[in-house]
Amino acid sequence: MKKLKTNAMRILDQHNIFYHIHEFKIGKEHIEGDQVAKLIQKPVEQVYKTLVLMNDKNEHYIFVIPVVEHLDIKKASKSVGQKKLELLPLDQLTKVTGYVRGGCSPIGMKKSFKTIIDDSAQPLSSFIISAGKRGYQVEIDPNDLASIIDIEFHDILKHN
Repeated sequence: MKKLKTNAMRILDQHNIFYHIHEFKIGKEHIEGDQVAKLIQKPVEQVYKTLVLMNDKNEHYIFVIPVVEHLDIKKASKSVGQKKLELLPLDQLTKVTGYVRGGCSPIGMKKSFKTIIDDSAQPLSSFIISAGKRGYQVEIDPNDLASIIDIEFHDILKHN
């Protein structure tokens, strides 16, 4: 049986970037990132989610943070030189990125967007992000990812 290849995986293959695929069964309902970590039997600190934000001019920015953390929108805005950002409405996600909720990867979006990854990922030898389809994750070295898409690392998390 032929293995599924997402657009994100094809891009990684084209650039000879090593990655590991994690698959899990999923229903129609949305599941949270901590549940994804359990399903793929990986530490929750290693699993990251992709968020899409926009400014008032409809310009989009991508933020990648640990699944159990919360984005600090002020820090995120500052990291991309914007005064104010807000989350992209969910009904616009597929139109803007080509991906659906729960399957949004920072790799292979319809267009290239400025991408900020929380600096907690930089020292990791690998982290896990969506492979571009619900039920599929790719484990990759964050610095390898930075070699194929325009990424900056910044502290963008809310700290209590």
